[in-house]
Amino acid sequence: MKKHSSPVQAPVSKSKTAANSAAKPSDSGFAYTLPYFESLVDLALAEAKTAGATDAGAEVSEGCGLSVSVRNGELENVERNRDKSLGVTVYVGHKRGNASTSDFSPAAIAQTVRAAYDIARFTAEDTFASLPDESDIAPVADRARALDLFHPWAVTSEQAAKLALECEAAALSVDKRITNSEGAAVSAQQSQFFSAHTHGFRGGYASSRHSLSVSPIAGKGADMQRDAWYSSQRKASDLASAEAVGRYAAERALSRLKSRKISTRECPVLFESPLAAGLLGTFVQAVSGGSLYRKSSFLLDSMGKRVFPKHIDIFEDPFIMGGKGSSPFDDEGVRVQARQVVDAGKVGGYFLSSYSARKLGMRTTGNSGGSHNLTFTSRLTLPGDDLDAMLQRLGTGLLVTELMGQGVNYVTGDYSRGASGFWVEKGRIKYPVHEITIAGNMKAMFKGIVAVGADTYNYGAKTVGSILIDKMKVAGS
Repeated sequence: MKKHSSPVQAPVSKSKTAANSAAKPSDSGFAYTLPYFESLVDLALAEAKTAGATDAGAEVSEGCGLSVSVRNGELENVERNRDKSLGVTVYVGHKRGNASTSDFSPAAIAQTVRAAYDIARFTAEDTFASLPDESDIAPVADRARALDLFHPWAVTSEQAAKLALECEAAALSVDKRITNSEGAAVSAQQSQFFSAHTHGFRGGYASSRHSLSVSPIAGKGADMQRDAWYSSQRKASDLASAEAVGRYAAERALSRLKSRKISTRECPVLFESPLAAGLLGTFVQAVSGGSLYRKSSFLLDSMGKRVFPKHIDIFEDPFIMGGKGSSPFDDEGVRVQARQVVDAGKVGGYFLSSYSARKLGMRTTGNSGGSHNLTFTSRLTLPGDDLDAMLQRLGTGLLVTELMGQGVNYVTGDYSRGASGFWVEKGRIKYPVHEITIAGNMKAMFKGIVAVGADTYNYGAKTVGSILIDKMKVAGS
């Protein structure tokens, strides 16, 4: 049985179409400037003070982009998006109100501030509701830190359509058993914002995110199988080539043909690296402030406790150049820092905003808005531990390449997801499997991690290799 010939990460050869279409640094594509946004924020804060607010914060943002999709060699959809918003948060003591508008006129801003003020006046008091402590605000030098986040892509709809068509054509040309396509798409997006509040924070920046994706279908009738692949980067010239994305997506779809059901059993399970990022995401949610103070987490009071094996580490770094989770400050203007979230399996830090930190009697970790760049590693991983090596470590068991549903109970940690993938014997893929369910409990799954591959994949702001768990329940026919 042939498995997909490429590693999990598609080959990163450069897309000529993308590279040649990269915008000049001066071609921002925005309708407004950050100094103009700053003036709007100042106006909103002045209006809040006049209204009688104890404290206030405001943010102005703008986003724009192009999305093009094709299917079966024909243009299907072209969308251009452009949106803008001004949001105001007003505090009257420990009462909080929020309102927003897309109208930047002085009269509209004044009306929005008044609406936020009125909401605050009639809202129940919350002793934990206030702006971040001034001692937690990001220093001025940090706010201006250059992290290489903005690379506008001046791609035209014609160029984007051509790139998408090339990607789909590459997928369809791999094998005659690729019989159809759910389409290919190109997206070029960028945004900018400026925010400030009365505890001394002022800052903003621009960022971009571009992508190329395709979803081919293999086989016919009852044996039809689909799969997909994509490339997403801040800089268009860093996207994998249309041919690489298309061919790899096709290989994945072909590898799933003649899938079988398997009988119910308990066995080791290897999560392909893109899915392994989801396990890391589950951990992040479980140790985030909102889940903790609401007591809706299976990892309550886990600080300083070992929830992973001793060989597991998780590191957070907001300052990776061009990182998808990089930022010089968090959504509240609080300082961010590189830190060890898990050290030798022990939890060394939660993910807290100012509000959730106060609720827990702790200090903000600079994670209002979520986690930054996370890297999940094992001290046992060797440089040669690619997917083939991880299959050898798996021995006989299940390689999972697709999950369905949202079956995680964050209160109990119970885990149950629909899945498909490959049955592996003696380190070799024997045949594809589908219509199965994998189940376990997240506490046991975390502690049952026996290996992490060197086949690292960046999914959003999370970087992790394939993850091998010693045993899970697999429900089949």
